[in-house]
Amino acid sequence: MARMTWFFSPERVDTPDATALRRDYYGDVAGRYWRRPATEEEIDEGLTDDGAELLTPPTGQFLVARYDGAAAGCGGVLLLDEDRAELTRVFLRHDFRGKGGAGALLGLLEDAARALGARRMVLNTRLDLVEARALYSRNGYAEIPAYCTGPYMDIWYGKEL
Repeated sequence: MARMTWFFSPERVDTPDATALRRDYYGDVAGRYWRRPATEEEIDEGLTDDGAELLTPPTGQFLVARYDGAAAGCGGVLLLDEDRAELTRVFLRHDFRGKGGAGALLGLLEDAARALGARRMVLNTRLDLVEARALYSRNGYAEIPAYCTGPYMDIWYGKEL
């Protein structure tokens, strides 16, 4: 039997695969927050002016994860200042979870942050995103004081790179 493999690559946020993944990410997190599926119009609105264009060097990086060639996930890092990068939009489609991709993606996002000059990674998330919180904890992230505020932020994590 052939072994399925992961492949990760930097990609512009406006490619077809990256756009579809960003839409799935927003639909997933918004739908969980609202406790109902997000509509296409709500997803369009949520992605409008979301700052994703900053996820390219020298201000950030966006990675697409592929599993056996299929677009399976994504994630980004955004430089906040000369020392810190923020982890953002980390997502694996549900069919690809449990196959080892999330930890590998997180490690490569940390490498991308280091390459941009960051020495510390920070992130914010919601308490209901339990899979994401478990991923961060498994990979050395610890709860930190809030470094930003917003309506969809419940908990903040950080890690020295």
